[in-house]
Amino acid sequence: MFAPNLFAARTPTIDINELESLIKQGAVQVLDVRDPWEFTMGHVPDAMHIPMHELPARLGALSHDKPYAVICASGGRSQGATDFLIAKGFAGAVSVWGGTSAWARSGRPIVR
Repeated sequence: MFAPNLFAARTPTIDINELESLIKQGAVQVLDVRDPWEFTMGHVPDAMHIPMHELPARLGALSHDKPYAVICASGGRSQGATDFLIAKGFAGAVSVWGGTSAWARSGRPIVR
């Protein structure tokens, strides 16, 4: 059993099944907000990497072409980053519940 999503009322969240479907449709850009060492240990294919602590300074690197599916290790940091992006005008941003850990556990591909 997992802890309740305390941000559920305001943070749009998807699970890894929805993420996979959106990736296949070309409907989202995956944004990984984990620390560099975590990203190099394994990430979702084609994920863009901006560590959470660098996100405010690197907003200019983000496009408004597609919504962002924000991912971290398990879903905590991605919720905060998603809220930040939405507040900055990135409509459609969503947090991936379960994060890269759930993606890897499911047997989906990981880039190392």
